[in-house]
Order: sequence, then structure tokens, then C-alpha cells
Amino acid sequence: AAPAPVDIVEASGPPQIGKPEVSTASEVYSSRPYVDGARRLVNGEVRPWEGPCADVVSPVFEAETGRAVVIGRQATLSPAEAQEACDAAAAAWDRGRGTWPSRTLEQRVSAVEALVARLQQIRADIVRVLQWEICKNDADAAKEFDRTMEYIAASVASARQSAKDGHLCTDGVHAEVRRSPVGVMMNFGPLNYPFNETYATLIPALLMGNCAVMKIPNTGGLAHFLTMDAYAECFPPGVVNFVSGRGRDTMPPVMGTGKVDLLAFVGSSKTADQVVRYHPQPHRLRTLLSLDGKNLGIVLPDADLDLATRECLVGSTSYNGQRCTAIKLIMVHSSVAEEFTAKFCRLVSGLVAGSPFGSASITPLPLPDKPEYLKGLVEDAQAHGAAVINECGGQIDRSLYFPAVVYPVTSEMKLWTEEQFGPVIPIAKYESIEEVYSYLKATPSGQQVSIFTRFLGASAGGALAPQLAELVDVCALSTCRVNVNAQCQRGPDNYPFAGRRSSALGTVSVSEVLRAVSVETMVASKQPAAIAHVCASSSVFA
Repeated sequence: AAPAPVDIVEASGPPQIGKPEVSTASEVYSSRPYVDGARRLVNGEVRPWEGPCADVVSPVFEAETGRAVVIGRQATLSPAEAQEACDAAAAAWDRGRGTWPSRTLEQRVSAVEALVARLQQIRADIVRVLQWEICKNDADAAKEFDRTMEYIAASVASARQSAKDGHLCTDGVHAEVRRSPVGVMMNFGPLNYPFNETYATLIPALLMGNCAVMKIPNTGGLAHFLTMDAYAECFPPGVVNFVSGRGRDTMPPVMGTGKVDLLAFVGSSKTADQVVRYHPQPHRLRTLLSLDGKNLGIVLPDADLDLATRECLVGSTSYNGQRCTAIKLIMVHSSVAEEFTAKFCRLVSGLVAGSPFGSASITPLPLPDKPEYLKGLVEDAQAHGAAVINECGGQIDRSLYFPAVVYPVTSEMKLWTEEQFGPVIPIAKYESIEEVYSYLKATPSGQQVSIFTRFLGASAGGALAPQLAELVDVCALSTCRVNVNAQCQRGPDNYPFAGRRSSALGTVSVSEVLRAVSVETMVASKQPAAIAHVCASSSVFA
């Protein structure tokens, strides 16, 4: 999901860096959430959990005591409970004979719209939890919820449209074609967009008639516990089931049952490979994977540097750079590298860092070990000849990490290849465009690139200069989206969001997800009246 806009200003003084804390006397603190996740959703019931739980600790601290704030707890389910959830989904599916897959599309739409109405009632609670747990600022937390609701509405409209376009006739053979469910989905959401990214595959799967098991992320998952009652009220038993706890304990037995037909996963390619291998028949496992992203910003010699620095700033620092679509390496032509880095650092110094309650662009990091990891990446680059070139770059205050601009980054450094997924911004310089081509050829990632140019050398007829045309083609065949004079990003949601190599498997967009979680089925005959008669009372072909 795209973040809310970042305030872009050139600093006239040192960066404004607050602290990752709130006063215990503040209204923000008094309204802090506590989500009791000692429960589980299985087979249509929200059941209390008497077993072990894990405290959920916010990256925000108490100003007076320095203590971290506990904002809830999550049930740590065992393999037995995880398998029970999978069994419930499989029973609800019943090889296509269950209540949910047997409903018409409009009946399923009604259930989803009832869910949306229930979620709207607890919007403020969900937004508050997103702020405290994963430290999205006011605008970003609200936008995650609102955009998710918009995505659901668009999915409903797309599903209805596809049902209208199902009549075919070729060579005298008439057919009614519909999208039908596949079976049981195992759904993994991420920590950075736990609500939006999860629902981007879960809701389309439900609309198509699938049943689901959702693995709640250990970080960023508290908001899902707030939704359990809504799912229990809006869907038949077993259609949606939640699993929380350690993935290494709960996922092998679930996947090992062989009852999972669909896998929707957002995370690292390494983890995705492991999850797929747990399935006894991986050849029949449909997958929709959003994985690694080391997106490249390419600044050409003729680039508008004011525009390029602003887009690269937003692309690399929005939500602290914790987005798969973030620009994670900037390659700048040597002729403009010094000017670019100077302008860029002034913009970075204009970012406001602090608590997530307000409009700060840089907020605390949700993972407790992330600041030290980022520090290690920077130290590795420094050991190989790079430097932190911006004021206060890499300054750490517990969970708060002010962006570090590292320059010049070379292939010997970890930042050249590792996806930092945080506010460290590596900048490299190149002499020949062949160096850019070599990077694109070698990288295991293949999601997006951003090219910055004024199109100098274009012919009077509008054709691109041969060198620029070649660059566009190389980027298009190495990635799945070429952004011109704009940051890398996902939206709009009706556009295809995909990747090559280790970045993705499958395409996420409003229409494409519906296709990915369903299969075409049809009734065919040389007698159109026969088709009309057969389909008249069918829930699939209604």
C-alpha cells in the first residue's frame, strides 16, 4: 500500500529529532490500547485461550520511566490448535460441497459487506493499534484502514463484472464461464501493512468462495484480534480461522496436512520456500507470493535533480523505508553525484523524527533488533570505504533510527545486495550505463525501478534516444514496473503489482487476485437453451 505523503522541506538547521516516547500524563497515553489476544477464532467460534501468551510491547516508551509500553498479548497456539483451524477450513470447504462455496456470488458479497460494516464500527480502535504497535503516524495508520475498505469495494465490483462477462460462443459451441473457488487458503500477512496486505488476498479469496486460515503476524497482528467477533458473526463456521503464535511451530503441521490449496504469503523468499516445501504435494499448491524487493533508483546525467531528490526521498523514507516497494539503492551518474547527494542530504535533514502520534515522517521501528541490524550494515559499508554523509545520519535512540545516507556504496558492501527494509539509504555512483545493466542482471530481485531523466536526446518526432530506449527495455525485462521521474510504488490498486525472480510469484491487482484465487469452470453445449435451463438454478452459474 502507498504511504501518506511525506512533508518535504529543505532543512535550514539541524534535523528535528524527537524521542520515541510519550508522557504518562498525556491524552495519547491514557487512550493507549490493550488488546487481550488470549483467544482464537476457529470453526465460527471465538474461543478463550488458557495456554501461553506472548506480551506485545510497543516501540514507544514512557517518558517518565523509560519503560516500554505493553499494549496487549497474543495467544501462542500449539501445532494442535493450528491443525484444528486447518481442519475447520477444510470441513467448511468440503471439496466444494460446503455452505460457503455453494453460495451465489451475491450471497457472498452480502457477507463481505456485512463484515465491512462491522469493521467500520471499530475503525478508530484498529487505527490506534496500528499506531502503537507498528508506529504508523496519524495519516498512514488511517490510510491503511481506509484504503483497505476501498480495495474491498473495488474487488466486489470486479467480481460482479467478471460474472457478467461469462457468455461465449465459438464454432457453434455455447458456454457460460465462471470463476469458481479453489479450496482452502493459507494466508500470511506482513508486519508493515498487516491489515491492507492481508485483506488484499483474503477478501478476494472469500468472495470467490474459498475458505481460509489466517496466520496472524507476531508483530503487527493485534489489529486482527479486534476483528475476530466480526468474522464469527458474518461468515458460516469454518470459513475464516485465525492462527497465532510461532510460525515455526504452527505452519509445518498445517501445510503438512496437504489440505491447503492456496498460499498467499508476504515476506522473504527464503521463508516462502520453506513454507511451500512443507506441503506434501507442492505441484498442486497455488501460490500468490510478494517477496524480496531491492528496488533501484537510476539518476541519469540529464535528470532534474530537484525532482529526482524529492522522489527518491519519498521513495526511500516513507514509513521508514519499511516497504517492499521502497527505493533501496540509488545509482547516480558520476557527473551529477555530488550535486545530487548534497541536495538529497538537505532534504533528509528536513524530515521530522519522533513518536507516531502526529505527522512525524520518521517513527520508531517495530522490530526491536532492527536498529542494531541497520547499524551493522552501515558499519560494514564504512569498513569498505563509504561514509554517512548526512547530519545525524544513523543516530539511534532505542527504537528510533534517523535515516543514514551512505555514500559511495560499492559491490563489496552488504548494502549493495541486502534488502535493508529500513531508513538506511545507500547511494552509488556510476560512470557507464553498463554498470547499471550489470546490477540489474545480477540482482535476485526484480520488482521495480525508477528512472530520472529530462529525455535529452529525444528526436523531434518524440522517439527516445537509443540509449534511453535501451535502458527502458532492460529495466522492463528485469523488473515489472518502470517508473519515470517518480518513486517506486504499488498503486493504483487496479494496476498490476508483480515481480520477477525472487520478488514475487503472481500478480496482485483488484482483478488479477480474483483470478489467482479461483479457477475457470464452464457449462458448454451446442444448444443455448439447454445452457440457460441448466444454469437457471445453479449457484455457480447464477
